Amino acid sequence: MLDYIRGKESVIIVLHEIYGINPYIEWVCEHYSEAGYDVLCPNFIKPEVYFDYDREEEAYKYFVNKVGFSQMVHEVRRILKKARTKYKKIFLLGFSVGATAAWLCSENDNSVDGVICYYGSRIRDYLNIVPKCPTLLIFAKEEKSFNVSELISVLREKKFVNVYVLNGKHGFNDFFSKNLNQQSQKAAQTLVNEFLTARRDTGAAT
Repeated sequence: MLDYIRGKESVIIVLHEIYGINPYIEWVCEHYSEAGYDVLCPNFIKPEVYFDYDREEEAYKYFVNKVGFSQMVHEVRRILKKARTKYKKIFLLGFSVGATAAWLCSENDNSVDGVICYYGSRIRDYLNIVPKCPTLLIFAKEEKSFNVSELISVLREKKFVNVYVLNGKHGFNDFFSKNLNQQSQKAAQTLVNEFLTARRDTGAAT
């Protein structure tokens, strides 16, 4: 677990990609700590420090065989339950598989105040989920494994869900990725900042 605990009223729980708590996820955690949140980042690939990007296939197999969404969601729900006793506002921020896990937790009543998902491609396998809290979904325009337009047309019908598609490929938000798209990264950051600020400061429900 990577954490930045400074006694703030709001916490962001960061859910990493298949690679683990790598330099980008560390940057994310530091960024939101500096922005005034407590930050928790559970590590789901405990035997490894993290997988380098050139070990993508190995990282994916590890996630499928050793972690999986059921275990990930179970652990996140445990953390949420504990956090609810300490914090006024709780947010989930997930990337890729972490985004799908965050999506799966969005239907839990009163456990989380907002969910943010970056390029959660496997959300397409869980379209039965009905979020109970404000949920921000950010997708890359270019995805190899599925049709983004078809997916977002379904997601936009759901209550509490706001969906945005930004130029670039999976990983466009990652400063350490070859797919970094600086313009889209800035646009996404603005969306996330507005989402968090509105709900932290006013408690907005939509």
